[in-house]
Amino acid sequence: MRGIFTFLGMTLAIIIVTSVLLYEDEGEVITIGASSGPYSDMVNLALKPALEEQGYTVEIVEYTDYIQPNNALHNGDLDANLYQNVSFMKDFNKENGTDLLNLIQVPTAPMGLYSSQFESLEAIENGSEVALPLDPVNSSRGFQTLEDAGLIEIAEDANMLAIEEADITQNNKNLEFVFQDSGQLPRSVDQIGLSLVPGNYALASGMNLADALQLEVMNENFRNQIVINAEDENSKMADDLIKAVESEHFKQTIDEEFQGFDKPERF
Repeated sequence: MRGIFTFLGMTLAIIIVTSVLLYEDEGEVITIGASSGPYSDMVNLALKPALEEQGYTVEIVEYTDYIQPNNALHNGDLDANLYQNVSFMKDFNKENGTDLLNLIQVPTAPMGLYSSQFESLEAIENGSEVALPLDPVNSSRGFQTLEDAGLIEIAEDANMLAIEEADITQNNKNLEFVFQDSGQLPRSVDQIGLSLVPGNYALASGMNLADALQLEVMNENFRNQIVINAEDENSKMADDLIKAVESEHFKQTIDEEFQGFDKPERF
């Protein structure tokens, strides 16, 4: 009988030791949400390997909208997400009472002005319709891109994060603005003929950034960020996410796989 108890004790010890070793080999699990398309690709190709080198096991959850990734992060289903700029995040916090924090900028696909009808900015006809994103932050990006293209002028005292039609002081081609959900904008290139498409939607639809009549001149308010819950700001996970983005693997992958993306200065 004593031999049986000894055998069972040794077996239990082996199971415990094996479980501990397997857990240590697996590493701490970090769950990251990203929008389908270039940013889930960025997590898969650039961020995940850099985190795995630090001993993490990385799980990736893809989303097709702009609301669920933040709700999931706030609820604890995600440890971080990658799909939004700091302006969008701040608006989300204000509207939903969340406490999300932008951790570090990443290279971002710029918005572009695309056309199936006109081959150049000069060829755009007077009175043409142009589609813009519906939400205030991205429509502001669209208006600034039109200004960079020389098609409109915006009042100097306008809130550049919430530009409205009333802020336009000069409309050189008498453009008519049509506001749509961002997911519709790639189709509007053909349906309307002129459309401002956020870079992630353009790439996800098989469009080429180089085909844009005008690419966005991006500022730091509009570059995408890795976002976490504010309570994790000083955590080891946060430090390791920053290290991963600043790693040589991440930078090399961006150069090879994400050409045309706007890069923060440190890149």
